[in-house]
Order: sequence, then structure tokens, then C-alpha cells
Amino acid sequence: MSKTTTGAPAEATPDEQDLGAAGSQLSTAPKEELPNLPSLGVIGWARWFWRQLTSMRVALLLLLLLSLGAIPGSLIPQSGTDETKVADFRDAHPLLGDVYDKLGLFHVYSSVWFSAIYILLFVSLIGCIVPRTWQFVGQLRGRPPGAPRRMTRLPAHTTWRTEAEPEQVREAALALLKKRRFRAHLAGDSVAAEKGYVRELGNLAFHIALIVLLTAFAWGQLFKMEGNKLVVEGDGFSNTITQYDDFKSGNLFSQDDLDPFSFTLDDFTGTYETNGPNKGTPRTYQATVDYSIGAYGKDEKTTVKVNEPLQIGDSKVYLTAHGYAPVITVRDAKGNVVYNQAVPLLPLDSNVTSSGAIKVMDGYRNAQGVKEQLGFQAFFLPTYVPGNEVASQFPALTNPVLNLEAYHGDLGVDAGIPQSVYQLDKSHLKGFKDAKGQQLRENLKPGETMKLPNGAGTVTYEGTKEWANFQITRQPGSGWALGGAVTAIFGLAVSLFIQRRRVWVRAVKGADGVTVVEMAGLGRSESAKVPDELGDLAGILYDQAPGAPEPESPDDTAIPDPQVVPAEGAEK
Repeated sequence: MSKTTTGAPAEATPDEQDLGAAGSQLSTAPKEELPNLPSLGVIGWARWFWRQLTSMRVALLLLLLLSLGAIPGSLIPQSGTDETKVADFRDAHPLLGDVYDKLGLFHVYSSVWFSAIYILLFVSLIGCIVPRTWQFVGQLRGRPPGAPRRMTRLPAHTTWRTEAEPEQVREAALALLKKRRFRAHLAGDSVAAEKGYVRELGNLAFHIALIVLLTAFAWGQLFKMEGNKLVVEGDGFSNTITQYDDFKSGNLFSQDDLDPFSFTLDDFTGTYETNGPNKGTPRTYQATVDYSIGAYGKDEKTTVKVNEPLQIGDSKVYLTAHGYAPVITVRDAKGNVVYNQAVPLLPLDSNVTSSGAIKVMDGYRNAQGVKEQLGFQAFFLPTYVPGNEVASQFPALTNPVLNLEAYHGDLGVDAGIPQSVYQLDKSHLKGFKDAKGQQLRENLKPGETMKLPNGAGTVTYEGTKEWANFQITRQPGSGWALGGAVTAIFGLAVSLFIQRRRVWVRAVKGADGVTVVEMAGLGRSESAKVPDELGDLAGILYDQAPGAPEPESPDDTAIPDPQVVPAEGAEK
């Protein structure tokens, strides 16, 4: 008679509670042993602390703390990123600023507490991975353990009687399990098989990838650099720190790490949608540059587009912004040119309405021959519509107009206090007055000239050049970080969706000379896949070794083929 059951067996004796080698090493997780607290010495406490640090729950806790610790770095201004915002925060919140300083919240990623979490996480992961890897390698080199003495104690099992010889049953079972990609071998009177080793491989791959990811992140933060440079058409850039408009880098980055190259902006091209709901949206947005590598490198021409950077060595040159630079010529009272250059103005909206300042600091003398400095508040509309002097109507240069307000006096640049090149400090300036006594202000089209009162000179709007802003970055370890992230996702998916399980088939002669076949399965965790898979295997093997007729008995009922059913439905 066939009897098949799954689920928890009846109460067993203590010696039956342990499955022995059959249930061992389904995982490489280290066994936790409770410390004998009264007898712990220094070495004992050190071992206990090491076991706690390298446990999975502590690693997850440290990972959570690392994620929580990164939140202030995103919400609070960081000194390594924007010193101006940090200074503004301290001025606005002096008491809170002092608290943040003591806690290291203005430099989270280089603070002592964040570094401590980071290092402990590294130690925890490495201490967890090394022994598990060694155990996994040992399991791969070994064979699945032999069948337990009592298979009825396993979560899924089945049995039947057959007239086939035990050797034939074992050979058929061995061939069947190998065909199903089990690692199987003969172990005495049974066949032992195991499947799902990739699960543990995925688990180890996830943890190793996490270490690679954290290492790449730390390496990138220490050796990174990022700088911005605004370049007007016809002007160039050389990759030295003094050439950058703003520059920030990691703690271990040095100027010698800069890749030696230079480039010149030949032309910027921007075309835009002229009608429809997307009117004004850029269609073409690219910069043509001539670049050379090293001091004596040959000039090469290339085009830099949005999200298509120029890569030179380990550096990438991105195109990040665009605007206009009106060409201004300023003459003094005697007609001498004291200023002639393109002045970049900053865009205020999507139609590139722009504003800025023009500062004539040296060489100007007024009608009386007295040295002065000139300042002009500039407001530029690339597409001017008469009657609307507030904003440009289109980003392209279809009807450019430059609005200027003229001032004279002291610009404040000689006081030693840094100031923005795009803003005009009017505290020591006087405005030029027009014939009505109002602030002198005029709209100029290309080629037009504004005359300063009382023969003080002239200002001519010669034309318009375009400028492009380039961001030069160096992110070492980014490739490793990407590879680690992809591997971690893949390893996690493998460890979640692949089940590690074992199957045993025992075939022996019964007391009446008929072969008794027992099959049992065991998974690392409770899963419906083990009984289902065992039932499938048992059905195939039953076809090759059909059940023998059962001796008639008033207490037994013949079952034609093996089925995996709940334990409550099995005969006791």
C-alpha cells in the first residue's frame, strides 16, 4: 500500500528531531551560538562582539543607518558643494548652525560618525562573506549528504512497493534526477540529489557586489572633481584650476590629476520649434569645438551635444547651458576705446530673456579728464516684440534688443570684497540722467549707439555672440559602481526566486521480498515547490517502477500511484 504525506509529522523523540547531515548545509549562514556569559573573558567577549558585527541583522542595521545618515547630506547645504549656501544658513540660523557644525552636518560624508558607519559596514560585510564563501566552495566540492534514516520525518515524502529490483529503481532514479539537473550520486541503498546551488551563489554575489558598490562610491568621493566654465564663441579653455568659474573636488584629489587638454568654442548652434504647443523647445542644441590633448597635441574638431559629452582621458566635458553675449564697445569723452568685448548675460526664462552687468574698470576718463568707472545694467531680449519690454517672446535671435542703464562712479571692485560679475553694486555709483532728468536708459539694436550725457562718451551695441557652459567632471569608480549595482540586483533576484532543495530515493527489499521505494524532499525554507516537485518526480519514477499488488488486508486500501497529500490524509 502506498502512503504519501507532507507537513509536520507526529511528535518525535529527541533523537528523531535532528535530521543529521540530510538537513545540514542548506545555507552558508554561520550558526549562532549563545555565549556562556558567566565564563566569558576578554577573548570570549571579543568573539561574541565579532559574531554580532558579522551577523546579517547587524549588517542590515548598519546599511539602514548609512541610508539615514545620508539624508542630512541631501537636505542641509554641504561645505564641499556650496560654501555660499552654508554661509547663508549660518547667518540665518546662528544657533542651529553651531549645532550642525558640532555634529558635522555641514560635511556629512567626511564626518567621523558617517565614516565610522561606513567602515563598520565594510568590516561586517567582509567578515560575513569570507567564511560563507569558503563554506560554499566546500559544498560545491562535496556531494549531497546521504538519506536520513527515517524519511517520514521530512516535510514531503512518499512510498510504494514495486516488483522492480532495488538496483533498477536506484539507477532509474539517478538518471531521472540528473536529467532534471540535480547533482545526484548513489549513497549506499539510496540516491542523494541536490539542486539550487545558484541561490547561495546569488546571495554571495549580492554581498560582494555591495562591497564593490560601497568601495566605488568611496573612491569616487575621494578622487572626484567637477568644475564649470562659461565660454563665449571664439574663446577657449585650458584644463587648469585657475581657468574654472567654480571648482570642487574630493579630499584626495590633486591638481596633478587633471587631464591635460584644452579646447576652443568655434560655434554654438541652437534651433527651436517655431509653432505648436512645443514652441520654443530646443530641436538642435550643440557646440562645435576644437580640442587638443597635451601641450603639443594636434587640434581635432568635434561636436558636443546634450548627454553626448566629449571624453578626454578620465574627464568628460558636458554641455549644460547656453546664452547670449552682446558685444559692447565703450568710448570715453575723447573717443578712445576703453572697453570692447562680449559680455555674457544670464538667462532668466526658457525664452532666454537675460540680464547682467557691464563693468568698465580701467582706462575711462570723463569730459573733465577725471578717472572714473562705468557700470551698465543690461537687460537682453533675443526676440523683442514692440510694446513688451519685459520678456523675450522666442529664444532665437530674431529681433534682438539690448536695454542699458548707465552709471558712473566707483564699482567697488578695488575694496577687496568679492562680487559677482553678473551684478552691479550701485552703492557708490551715480546714474547718468537724460534730458528729462530721469535715469538714462535706452533700447539698442545691433549697430546702434547710446550717447552719454555731457559728452561723457558712447556705448555701442556691436552685435551678439553666443556662449555655452561646459561642465568638466571626473568620476573614478563609476564603472565599478554600475557593475556592482547590476550584479547586486541580479544576485538578489537569484537568491529570492531560486529554491535550494534536496531529494532522496531509497530502494530496499522488504521483509516479503518486494522492493520498497521511499522518496523524500527537503527545502531550505517552507515552499510549495518541494512537494510539487517531489510529486512530479515520484510520478515519473512510478511509471518506470510500477506499484506491486498489496496483500489484501481489512485495514489497508490500495493506492494505484504515489501522490503527495497533507499529513492529515495519510494513514497512521
